[in-house]
Amino acid sequence: MTTILFIFYILITLASLVTLILYGTRPSKSFSWLLVIIMLPYIGVLLYVLFGINRRKIKFFKLKKIDEMRAYNLFHANGSDSSVQFPSGKIRKISEVIKGSAGSFAVNGNAVAILDNGVKTFEAIFSALEKAEKFIHIQFYIFEDGELLEKVFWLFERKIKEGVEVRVIYDAVGSFSLSRKHIKRFRKIGVKIYSTMPLRFGSILFTINYRNHRKIIVIDGKTGFTGGVNISDKYIKPAGYLGIWDDMHVRIQGPAVENLHRVFVKDYYFASSGEDLWQPEYFPKNGEEGKVPVQIVAGGPDSDFSSVMHQYATMINQAERSVCIANPYFIPNTTILENLKMAALGGIEVKLLVPKKSDTSLVKYSMHSYFEELLHAGVKIYEHPVKFLHSKIIIVDNEIASVGSGNFDNRSYDQNFEVNALIFDKEIAVDLREDFERDCSEAKKLELEEFRKRPLLNKILEGIARIFSPLL
Repeated sequence: MTTILFIFYILITLASLVTLILYGTRPSKSFSWLLVIIMLPYIGVLLYVLFGINRRKIKFFKLKKIDEMRAYNLFHANGSDSSVQFPSGKIRKISEVIKGSAGSFAVNGNAVAILDNGVKTFEAIFSALEKAEKFIHIQFYIFEDGELLEKVFWLFERKIKEGVEVRVIYDAVGSFSLSRKHIKRFRKIGVKIYSTMPLRFGSILFTINYRNHRKIIVIDGKTGFTGGVNISDKYIKPAGYLGIWDDMHVRIQGPAVENLHRVFVKDYYFASSGEDLWQPEYFPKNGEEGKVPVQIVAGGPDSDFSSVMHQYATMINQAERSVCIANPYFIPNTTILENLKMAALGGIEVKLLVPKKSDTSLVKYSMHSYFEELLHAGVKIYEHPVKFLHSKIIIVDNEIASVGSGNFDNRSYDQNFEVNALIFDKEIAVDLREDFERDCSEAKKLELEEFRKRPLLNKILEGIARIFSPLL
């Protein structure tokens, strides 16, 4: 029996190595998986099957659901074209790359409100939900038991009695702590609630690595919310040693809500196993609510391209004066890393703001492994000692800003379903920059020479973490 198991292991290992060599996406990532497979017998192969297989290229391992999503995207084109005439070639370039990569257009005539913490975000969300007349569509990575979830439940119960339709989708891994009891409570009052990519026996090997990290609310097709905040009390009161999670969200009113809603409707169609919401009553024609052009950037395993990475890389490439990034999981791939270094070396002010505390040591050491070369190139790095900065923002030249769910890591580029709101407005970009600079003034600025003197053990841990960083 032992001999049979060993032969089976050898065959599976060889098959994994062959698929990795033939279909690996990047040399760094392939090398990391080679180490995992060789250094961790049996477990390494299992990890590779769960998290490493490039299902976009290997037909045998392609997830049927992902292929169906891609076909669905093609069938339902992403919204109406826009008459936005951008004044500069820089802005046109960014918008065109996203149009080609994500298939979405910049849409004019929007009102955008920046919600720069959890309290403001939920005040705005609950105020908008109270005004719902026809439907409420909500999607979050995390639904977590607590004060906010209870408030959501009782509000839903009231609105359903008023005749409002309520639909909810959540991620099975992110909302793992959401009990069956709570799901049954929601269904009992009439909420249509489903999990995206549920963890089921027989399909878990092909779904566990694809998570839906999006945060979307659409009310009556007229008001939309997106950003980084989840339904969790950690955004409104301290949670463990990380304290209150500091995050950014946006409220959008105007034509761009339609494009945000399209992202939800596609996800809901597959989560609900076929309830199709492509009906006129769910897509009212919104008039102008303001003067802000907004482009919704949705990316995921069902996309032909790494749309979120393309967005970030193009914004950095097109910067002329400044690039400001705040992100809790800054683990850049080669493209982003080199673009940031080239920008800083070319005289552009590049600032990176990250939390000093992290929810995992592997992420912390992975991030630190990139800091020395970034500092050497002239990038200014700030670590906030108090706030757990969970925002995912990038601001370019105080003219263009992105707020959303996409991190600066491989998971957000390739494995997760993400959505960002790209905002082409100087006033909003300046407001975000001022908020960013306030956080930087409270943070510790890292100095190259001082950072080089960190303990040898830290450097060793960083080196190990960096080897495996392409897998995060």
